[in-house]
Amino acid sequence: MDESINGIQQIGIGVHDTKTVFNWYREHLGFDILLFKDEATASLMTKYTLGEPQRRDAYLSLNMLGGGGLEIWQFKDRVAQGPEHEILWGDLGINAMKVRTVDINKSHSQISDLKLSGITNITKSSYGELYFYFNDPWNNRVQMVQDSYAFGSSKTGVGGVLGAVIGVSDMDTSTLFYKNFLGYTDVVCDEEIVLSANTANTIKERFRKVVIRHSRKEIGGFAELLGPTQIELVQALDRQPKKIYKNRLWGDLGYIHICFDVQGMDSLRKKAKAMNNPFTVDSAQSFDMGDAAGHFSYVEDPDGTLIELVETHKVPIIKKLGLYLSLKNRKANKPLPKWLVKTLRFHRITKNL
Repeated sequence: MDESINGIQQIGIGVHDTKTVFNWYREHLGFDILLFKDEATASLMTKYTLGEPQRRDAYLSLNMLGGGGLEIWQFKDRVAQGPEHEILWGDLGINAMKVRTVDINKSHSQISDLKLSGITNITKSSYGELYFYFNDPWNNRVQMVQDSYAFGSSKTGVGGVLGAVIGVSDMDTSTLFYKNFLGYTDVVCDEEIVLSANTANTIKERFRKVVIRHSRKEIGGFAELLGPTQIELVQALDRQPKKIYKNRLWGDLGYIHICFDVQGMDSLRKKAKAMNNPFTVDSAQSFDMGDAAGHFSYVEDPDGTLIELVETHKVPIIKKLGLYLSLKNRKANKPLPKWLVKTLRFHRITKNL
């Protein structure tokens, strides 16, 4: 099949104020490339917005050190709602995003200086990876991971999105989905652990933890910018987990989806249908987000966590000069030249919006 999963393009975050969130991540974590900002009606997402199209404001920010970006998403005619209950580790959905850093000690010191909540000590995993957790100012859980991959550089030494921690109800079923559909075939660890289910460290529970990596045998498009990725699946063993977005809309506060940069959408559509897990949303041909365009679709993982797939057709290089990069007819497994991807730095924002 003529397809490729090039990496994690972005993780979507539902917020109250796009500018404020963009400014914080730009200043403190190096997400300073504002690829686009777009205000429009999400008319194709009514399956996840109670049948009513919702106007929204969206910013897509990237980090040139390497990794996925952030889609910062705000309702325009509705006040975004928080979860009905305290989110416990292992609840169904995206529990945390993973962000790479080239210097874990420096990053831990920088984050500690910000006096954020939920900051943990640096820990070494069973497979030798160094990481720590913290909550951003809006209580979104972030895992900072020591990772040597670098496409470019950033002032903070922090890179883009490396992956996500996702709560699941049946580990074997979920692992099979991420392996067969998205190519996460490399199992890094599969272990039972005991840890705090809440950030206050008052609830200790058992979990099954599986970390999987994407094989990246064939990559195309923006894959070198996005870099290697990993997914950490966690299953609560001592309780029945709750859905993080129960009785809430896509776009409400928190991590709303994880998005993969892909090519070969027609092939992926056929694969999803053959797996009895068809697309739930499909823009069919091309959508326009003001400065960028492409083809997007959604599937759900076995617990309903939203997986977005985006086949990029056009991105701006220098908007004032009308220079855009067309990708629509490129071969699925042909990466873009590094020098060309680095022209995205023309979108760097150096001060608060």
